Amino acid sequence: MDNQSETRDFLASRRAKITPELAGLPVYGGNRRVPGLRRGEVAMLAGVSVEYYTRLERGNLSGVSEGVLEALARALQLDEAEQAHLFDLARAASTTRKPQRRRPGTQPVRASVQLVLDAMTSAPAFVRNGRLDILAANQLGRAMYSEMYGSPARPANFARFLFLDDRSRGFYPDWERAANDTVAILRTEAGRDPYDRGLTDLVGELSTRSEEFRTRWAAHNVRLHYTGLKHFRHPVVGDLHLMYESLDLSADAGLSLLVYTAEPGSPTGDALRLLVSWAATQAAAQEPLKQG
Repeated sequence: MDNQSETRDFLASRRAKITPELAGLPVYGGNRRVPGLRRGEVAMLAGVSVEYYTRLERGNLSGVSEGVLEALARALQLDEAEQAHLFDLARAASTTRKPQRRRPGTQPVRASVQLVLDAMTSAPAFVRNGRLDILAANQLGRAMYSEMYGSPARPANFARFLFLDDRSRGFYPDWERAANDTVAILRTEAGRDPYDRGLTDLVGELSTRSEEFRTRWAAHNVRLHYTGLKHFRHPVVGDLHLMYESLDLSADAGLSLLVYTAEPGSPTGDALRLLVSWAATQAAAQEPLKQG
């Protein structure tokens, strides 16, 4: 992905979201040709010259100091995810030697990590990479995403399931939010690792096949994905309101362990126990096929 165009579009889209009123600036006259701040207004708020800010918004972040980036983040009122994305873009622009674009193959999961997953018998858990491939899961994790695993494509991928499989609209009761979050996570990863050819290929595929994805990708929204609450509608056990924690695997760069848990004594807790039973039944049914 082209860092210069990514930077240009990101900064322009953030500037368009901030009105003079939000920035605490006086408004003179009613003929403003831009929906948000002018470049000169951003420059003033960030304490840099108009010429310097214009250079930044044209996509040239090479050599920009942390102080300027922080001032720019304040001027554009960037949230935590947006500020991190800006720093990722600047880091990529300042790399003197571009690394080799990585092939789209998937990173293997260590056997010890799979043992950790398998030890979690009452919580759906899986390992994913930055482009949202599921690289490993425990039995309950596979049962929870049974419809995604129903597709023959491997590795299973959240973004492909969301935008290319109609079953996702039943699985995610708030499909719009899930779609927005998924694209924002991919956009964040694109800023962090612009040389991942697998991610570039995935974005190209989804942009070609899904207008819903294409529209959201053009918005340049970003999101951090560490903790929160998600709502699913499983085809077997019904509604699930699950808390999630995402933990980076420090020994495996770019991989995260994500675990879902339910509130004790809640209807979701009961549904999760039912899912455990169903998963065990499914595994037992498949065992003779594996032996055969």
